[in-house]
Amino acid sequence: MSKYFSDHAETRDHHPDSSLQTKYYKANKDEIFSIVEEMFQPPSIIKGSSRERGELTVEYRDGRKAFVVVTIIMVRPYRSAVDFSVTTESALPFDFGYSHKLVSRFYEKLEDKLPVVEKT
Repeated sequence: MSKYFSDHAETRDHHPDSSLQTKYYKANKDEIFSIVEEMFQPPSIIKGSSRERGELTVEYRDGRKAFVVVTIIMVRPYRSAVDFSVTTESALPFDFGYSHKLVSRFYEKLEDKLPVVEKT
């Protein structure tokens, strides 16, 4: 219920909401980084990019505007974790679950291109 009364959604390893838990992919960090860059084509704008740190900041502009931070961490060879932090730009202090839906949409796009692996 609280996801509807916030303008922010963030993934992490032990999140109580399973849809907001970190996802792991069978790929190296650079491969995932390239795919994530492709996901955010115009009208979205990549504001910052650090391949070395595995971090990308994006001004998302598909429908409502949002600020997105993507973090990619290689935990083992060919096993990388991806986390999203999404804050919706809104006149209200909540977005009725829009930021939560964006996180799910971003993970779906990654899962179309990369195999998901279980966290170990």
